[in-house]
Amino acid sequence: MSTAKPDTLPDYAIEITGLNKTYAGNSIQPSNEALTDINLKIPRGSFFGLLGPNGAGKSTIINIMAGLVIKSSGDVKVWDYDIEKEMRQARSSIGIVPQELNIDPFFTPREVLETQAGLYGVPKSERRTEEILAAVRLGDKADAYARSLSGGMRRRMLVAKAMVHSPPVLVLDEPTAGVDVELRQQLWSYIRELRAHGTTILLTTHYLEEAEELCDQIAIINHGRLVTSQKTEDLLRTLDSKELIVTVDKALTDIPEGLRQFNVELNNSHKLVFRVPPNEVPVEAVMDAIRKAGLGIVDLTTKESDLEDIFLMMTRGAEDGVSLGKPD
Repeated sequence: MSTAKPDTLPDYAIEITGLNKTYAGNSIQPSNEALTDINLKIPRGSFFGLLGPNGAGKSTIINIMAGLVIKSSGDVKVWDYDIEKEMRQARSSIGIVPQELNIDPFFTPREVLETQAGLYGVPKSERRTEEILAAVRLGDKADAYARSLSGGMRRRMLVAKAMVHSPPVLVLDEPTAGVDVELRQQLWSYIRELRAHGTTILLTTHYLEEAEELCDQIAIINHGRLVTSQKTEDLLRTLDSKELIVTVDKALTDIPEGLRQFNVELNNSHKLVFRVPPNEVPVEAVMDAIRKAGLGIVDLTTKESDLEDIFLMMTRGAEDGVSLGKPD
């Protein structure tokens, strides 16, 4: 079921321009600015991560795209369809897997998918119920009541439900919350297949290692504002630093004079932790300085900066009012 406009495919699966959402206040609770001037472009065919702390505004953005929340101002397009002016086409272009396990307990997976396909106007001859259930490994549970399914199975059923109308854009809002490692791997295997066939994936997750491994672009939102939006590899270079944890052969009470030129701290009497940008400070320079200080090296380990380090730096920086660069 194609939802693209005739003879063209959009460069961006999702375009958000100047998006604001303010919830009106009352005598008890003041108004709340949930989103402030969000600008975001998600390329067609990408695996895009939207990250942020609880309450940052991620779900508000998703609910606006889904038509569940009315934006205060700004423009949102899904697959080049305006969510207000071309509401029907926009909603047909997106499938959303919500955080909540909102499934009718008295429906079977087959009935859930058939009902959802009917709501989207998918003709019976074009429905892929059995194929989708098999893809999410629920073929053997097709006729079991949803209430008898495990949490992981229900999560996979939500993914299947979101795909019944073959949308070009799939939004996954914390899809692996409460799912064990094996089921998580199965889920990502299926999602990668969808992506390989051209589906654009938008993921929100608290598992930063997932975002780092899966997403080719990442945006970070905090307090309703976009902090950054970059390719994952560029974002990981934002913290151009490496930790060198050096265990020395002598007990120290203070950092030797010759080592104070570096960003170093004394972790315990025998352990020095250096934080150095590899492009500016060669590891050999640190090793030479340690030897010149009359210390022998007993052990050496390194730790590269990862997405968690960047996430914490950027969200803390935003809270403190630190400028972190203009999002792409």
